Amino acid sequence: MTRTVTRAQLSESVYQEVGLSRNESADLVESVLKEVSDCLANGETVKLSSFGSFSVRQKGGRMGRNPKTEEEVPIKPRRVLVFRPSHVLKERINKAMSALRAQAGEAAD
Repeated sequence: MTRTVTRAQLSESVYQEVGLSRNESADLVESVLKEVSDCLANGETVKLSSFGSFSVRQKGGRMGRNPKTEEEVPIKPRRVLVFRPSHVLKERINKAMSALRAQAGEAAD
């Protein structure tokens, strides 16, 4: 089951875990997200220990192809956001996936 985490849910988690008021929690989440976006917009790398790093990479222009019409189309140079998960995050995700597979295997028995 795929779930999307929203700003409101992040704020609620901060409220529950830290004990700030709901408004203060929402302001804190907004402040952190704004700082991350500002740093990335300025071309800086954002590294969150035990989570991963966000960086902006410059991609050059190239010729692409419209898959429907097979027509060649120029793709302009652009900046793209790249996320590299930390080893800690990768291990945590893999453990969770293994546990889900084990549960699915038990349910099939």
